[in-house]
Amino acid sequence: MCLTLVMEVEAGRPYFFGDIGFWSERTEVHRAAYQGQVSHLQSLIQSGASVNIVAVDSITPLHEAAIRGQVQCVRLLLDAGAQVDARTVDGSTPLCEACSAGSSECVRLLLEYGANVNTALTSRTTSPLHEACIGGNAECVKLVIANGASLETYDLYNGTPLHVACANQYLECVKVLLNAGANVNAVRLHETALHHAAKANNAEIIKLLVEFGANIYAKDRYERKPVDYTRHDTPAALCLQLYESCPLTLQQLSRITLRRVLGTRALQAVTKLNLPNFIICYLSYL
Repeated sequence: MCLTLVMEVEAGRPYFFGDIGFWSERTEVHRAAYQGQVSHLQSLIQSGASVNIVAVDSITPLHEAAIRGQVQCVRLLLDAGAQVDARTVDGSTPLCEACSAGSSECVRLLLEYGANVNTALTSRTTSPLHEACIGGNAECVKLVIANGASLETYDLYNGTPLHVACANQYLECVKVLLNAGANVNAVRLHETALHHAAKANNAEIIKLLVEFGANIYAKDRYERKPVDYTRHDTPAALCLQLYESCPLTLQQLSRITLRRVLGTRALQAVTKLNLPNFIICYLSYL
């Protein structure tokens, strides 16, 4: 069956998604969810409209509401039976969309309704945690991690969530990931998160990564260390040069070793130790 696709633009407010328009196959339910028209959406549902109707690319009204952070519409759709883990043709779920949009309220609501934080990756989509890191949404990062998101989920194009956060220079996201136990030396094509921080010449992130045990001597597929990607005489270059000339102290190495052994249990385990509070804070990177 041949479908005639017609671009549809609303005069008052363009109905767009990114750089491409929505096709005419989008229904009134999609439109109401996307634009946050709660009353209209409720009327459509009460009139028997399906909340799980899909467009040609398998986008559901719940995807539409989540990408715009329309919390009331998300709740209305979920209460009416919307599939919380519906996937588009690219494999994206409503939770991925909410994380991408940085809507912590929508993320929290979707999680309450059982959204899967560890959906199977496809060649064209990333995990909710990746999406939160791409957008620099630290609160969303915390929420999905607290609900069991895998810290080492590996995306072919982006690597781990830590790679993503460092490449995009989101310091708060990097802190959350590292404190949760993310592997600081995970590699993507032999590149570590420290390589990404060095390429961005971000001294703050470089210091944080090294404090958590990043290998300053790690080489990528071009046999280049992180310092080789920094610009001459920048704070980032001077920082890495200093670490090469002055190794970490035994105290710092002990903290790194403890964290490496405890992994993702570190924060919970350390706070239960019978130690002075200032030592607990040091071991917990607080």
